[in-house]
Amino acid sequence: MHRSFAPARPDLPAPLAPDAPLPHRKTIRAWLLPIAGRSTRRAFALLAFDLLLFAALIAGAALLRPWWLKLACALAAGFVIGRLFIIGHDACHQSLTSHRRLNRWLGRIAFLPSLTAYSLWDMGHNVVHHGFTNLKGVDFVWAPSTQAEYRAMAPLRRLCERIYRSGWGPGLYYMVEIWWKKMMFPRRSSMGTSHRPVFTRDCLLVTGFAALWIAALVATALATRQAVWLVLLLGFGVPLVFWFHMMGFVIYGHHTHVKVKWHDDRAAWQRAQPFVSTTVHLRFPLQIGALVHHIMEHTAHHVDMSIPLYKLKEAQALLEQLLPERIIVQRFSWTWYFETARACKLYDFPRQCWTDFHGRATA
Repeated sequence: MHRSFAPARPDLPAPLAPDAPLPHRKTIRAWLLPIAGRSTRRAFALLAFDLLLFAALIAGAALLRPWWLKLACALAAGFVIGRLFIIGHDACHQSLTSHRRLNRWLGRIAFLPSLTAYSLWDMGHNVVHHGFTNLKGVDFVWAPSTQAEYRAMAPLRRLCERIYRSGWGPGLYYMVEIWWKKMMFPRRSSMGTSHRPVFTRDCLLVTGFAALWIAALVATALATRQAVWLVLLLGFGVPLVFWFHMMGFVIYGHHTHVKVKWHDDRAAWQRAQPFVSTTVHLRFPLQIGALVHHIMEHTAHHVDMSIPLYKLKEAQALLEQLLPERIIVQRFSWTWYFETARACKLYDFPRQCWTDFHGRATA
């Protein structure tokens, strides 16, 4: 049986009764304040290690001769893109180091392999997603449609919705609905805010990085007399596709669960104090959570975005100790994942429950 432990501190209250009112967010963040210390040296070490690992794996995908070794390096490179993105995500939250300007530049560097525009991610993730988590009409990350909205969709859009929520489509969802539409020279109609010059500059930065990445792979293929298409596929295409699937899967797991509620009324959403109730702590075996820089300890991150990734495990344990039965903790299994995908298709806001595509309650 899983238990969360946290160091004894005299300033902490006794665990809250499950039926007691939830304290104000400022109070809960005060519990976590001693944990939120940031280390510039540690941030540089994490970023340097993952950048070197990424470069080595891309080189392996391009230079090694056995196809299975090339493919293994390509897949591992995609996973490391995810690790780098998590570091950039921390920098974008100003939680990686104590220096704001340094965080902005480290974040841009860490975001390059995932081709993520820093300023656009900052606006869409920090302002919209964290500011209005699970508020329908504002938060766009895996926002569920109602049955009426689904019926009004064009046939192609309905097909996309079925693929996205099949359990097999999170990568396609992230690539199309978030990265392509909102992170790469997005239309103003899809941004929900006025255009800023920094958005274009950051899109040009990641586009330039992609061009250099591709050019280096083409040059390597020609110099080593390999098929250009194969080197590009394994050195560029496979890592990015792996990354898209990894990211789509992670954010789906963070915010989709039969116990997770969505709201379409702002007053009800505010009363629900969604910084605790709208996220899932997915627990994985074999230290997989550590391999993804503890981003799956997601409740602590939503309660206090200033907590660096290397302190999230401790912060999550403290929250689960002080708020028993308030936080959704889920042991990951593929059975649970596909059961969730079958149950969480659409959302019935008046009944506050997930439904299938026919409007039948599933949770």
